[in-house]
Amino acid sequence: MFWQRLDLIARSVSPMAITLLLVVISALPMHIPSFGTVSPILALIAVYYWPIFRPDLMPSLAVFGAGLFQDILFDTPLGAFALIFLLVRMFIVSQRRFFIDNSFVAMWLGFMFVTAGSLAIIWLIISLFNVAFISPTAVAVQFFLTLFLFPCFAWLFSRVQRTLLRQ
Repeated sequence: MFWQRLDLIARSVSPMAITLLLVVISALPMHIPSFGTVSPILALIAVYYWPIFRPDLMPSLAVFGAGLFQDILFDTPLGAFALIFLLVRMFIVSQRRFFIDNSFVAMWLGFMFVTAGSLAIIWLIISLFNVAFISPTAVAVQFFLTLFLFPCFAWLFSRVQRTLLRQ
């Protein structure tokens, strides 16, 4: 009985644990020639994906915590990513039926718009907070890195969902 409950708990926290792991991986510097240090926002992929298919396992409080963790590791104004992640979750939950009923291409296109809007807001918050214009080139590279990694992580998440999170 104990092991069954432990298994159930482990399965139910796996999307959040994966999201936190992606925050840590995103914090690892990637040096791209001519652009400096740029990293994709991998946790945004998880915050976008899991509320579509398993919103019960990615509650708002967990998303907020992941955003705060991202803010701390990225040294962004505290609450910036927390706000963005919450807004993304709210949008996805409200449009969940659309994403479930459509193809992967529609989901990826939706992710493109969500990522563009999210990074634009983060860019604006950081620019205002630092009272300095932050170069949009690094944000554009971050956008494309995140966008093009989405299919890989969506595939991985679908495998996790099929094996670990089957009901």
